[in-house]
Amino acid sequence: MKYVQLRAFHNVALAGGFSRAAEIMGLTQPALSDQVLKLEHAYDVLLFSRHKKQVSLTEDGERLLDIIRPMFEIEARALEFLTESRSKTTGHLRVIADNAYHVTEILGRFRANYPSVRITLSTGNSQDVVAALEDYRADIGVLGSNAEGTRLLSVSLGATPIIAFCAKGRHNFGSATVPLSTLAKHPLVLREQGSKTRQKLEDAAAKQGIELTAAIEAEGREAVREIVASGGGIGFVSEAEFGHDQRMMKIRIAGEAIPMEETVVCLQQRAEMRVIRAFIALAKDFAATQVSSGAGSNLPRKR
Repeated sequence: MKYVQLRAFHNVALAGGFSRAAEIMGLTQPALSDQVLKLEHAYDVLLFSRHKKQVSLTEDGERLLDIIRPMFEIEARALEFLTESRSKTTGHLRVIADNAYHVTEILGRFRANYPSVRITLSTGNSQDVVAALEDYRADIGVLGSNAEGTRLLSVSLGATPIIAFCAKGRHNFGSATVPLSTLAKHPLVLREQGSKTRQKLEDAAAKQGIELTAAIEAEGREAVREIVASGGGIGFVSEAEFGHDQRMMKIRIAGEAIPMEETVVCLQQRAEMRVIRAFIALAKDFAATQVSSGAGSNLPRKR
């Protein structure tokens, strides 16, 4: 006995005829009749009395319909549930961010659109973000650089330059724009190894033949901020993340800007999961809005 044969019988019994049942199921009448005949022949039972173009259930047909009716009612309920839930996005979205300046707004939009989704946000450097995605400990990552490799699907949200900052009144450079070579002569508070901010900064310094030595190495930008605020040295951060801390003085780095991108990423192989797909779609909409408004990049223009 095959499910397709029982389904054919069930539909003919409910529709009261082969023609109507075939129309409902999207089959030809001969194909539908063939399925019912195969069921009858397989078990040597007559399920329908056929009188010209009219059919009626036999006693055995009535009994079989009573037996299988609950099965198809459950199937209908399951289909209704799945159809309804298709328009709902529920579950748990795990986000890990290195540079979360723009993504906080996307999270707000996502929460407004999908209130049934629980969101958790954790932080880490770029290596942590990629590792969490690959280990399935996170669904969405936010990187301070463009994603490399084909295993990640990425959406660029824009870029801002890396700047230096220090506690107000701690240093007097005589200008709001200072060469990296001058900054390197002062105590530096740098992020941990694996931080994209530190990597980009060291790469830019190396191109200029400058060696950056950390007087203090701190894990996480908030730790760097507090150490700098206490007078521990000069720190570095993307301009977007500098914010409006009244304790600090912003210092622009002279010369070519050191860009700090912000990119939303997920694993390519998980991109079609409903909750991930919904977030990526919002990220793309946000990125398009940034581009159209001219806010996608705050890098200074070359002259």
